Amino acid sequence: MFHSVVDLLFPADCAGCGDPADTLCARCRRRFAGPHAAVRRSGSAGLPLTVTAASYDGPVRAALLAYKERGRRDLAGPLGAALAGAVAAVVATAGEPTAGVVGLVPVPSRRRAARRRGGDHVARLARRAAADLCASGRPAAVVELVRLRGSPRDSAGLDAAARVLNVAGCFGLDPVRFAGAAACGALVVVDDIVTTGATLAEVTRAMSAAGLPACGAAVLAAA
Repeated sequence: MFHSVVDLLFPADCAGCGDPADTLCARCRRRFAGPHAAVRRSGSAGLPLTVTAASYDGPVRAALLAYKERGRRDLAGPLGAALAGAVAAVVATAGEPTAGVVGLVPVPSRRRAARRRGGDHVARLARRAAADLCASGRPAAVVELVRLRGSPRDSAGLDAAARVLNVAGCFGLDPVRFAGAAACGALVVVDDIVTTGATLAEVTRAMSAAGLPACGAAVLAAA
């Protein structure tokens, strides 16, 4: 915890490569700038159109781990901007109309993980991405529509089949936010990393079953 506080208050180097820089150096920022690529996972039925900004390796992996696990909230700005680019690519690829608000639907974190990280890190990124989209002239808002209603295990170390079983039936929709989501011109599920695609497939399945289909998913990195 001490190191997390120090990193937050006095970020001394680039979180991606370690070179002296403020938050992320220009070279590492470019790793998150695209080109945006569609992700395909043959083992995950129901995976929606998913666009990623980067590959989960090298400086990208280091920066995401610093943000998630070491409390580097100063990274929310550049990472949120990268997520905004992926969201815009999803909307454009899906052929959604340019009018209307884009609703960003963050994949919820497990409660224990959110407490350990000082809040839901994906929701925080979604808010920064929505702000960037609005600043660029594309109306956007965060709709925390999806809720965990089960207790999935940490998916690290699970194979594709086990990941599907782990998240099956674990997501439900918050009725309080249903009307806000329905008013959006397009809904895009957002997350930080996609591995097998099981979580994104289950979230979008739950949304479709409730009559609120997502036009796709945007993630920062594909593992």
